[in-house]
Formats: sequence, structure tokens, C-alpha cells
Amino acid sequence: MKKRRRSKLIHEGQYVAEVDVDLLETGDEWAPYLSLEDAYKLDDVREALRQGDVRTASRYGKVYTLTPVGM
Repeated sequence: MKKRRRSKLIHEGQYVAEVDVDLLETGDEWAPYLSLEDAYKLDDVREALRQGDVRTASRYGKVYTLTPVGM
């Protein structure tokens, strides 16, 4: 089994979080996949952003605010 470090972007409302996770590669057809711990981490970040809790989301990665450019 090999691990590859990747960044995942989580978008909720006006926020985007960039979270580092490990992708696990095996020989089966479901690969690559996330560990259960990383999947829960992404869920926690998504829920924190949904509630507007930037402080909690920033514990797991970088958080950005999206600003519309024009209409």
C-alpha cells in the first residue's frame, strides 16, 4: 500500500478550505481512497464551514473567503 499526500478543497457557502489528506493506493479497483480518519476530518471541516465556524475549520487547513468578481 502506498500513500500520496494531496490537498482537497471543501467549498461551503462563501468559504473554501484546503485540507491535506493521504490517498491510499492498493491494487484493487477502488483505489485510491481516503482513510476513515481523513474522511471524518473532511466531514468536520465541511460542517464547521456550513455553520460559519472558521476557527474550527482552520485547525485542519487553510480557509479562504470567496468574493464575487462581477455580474
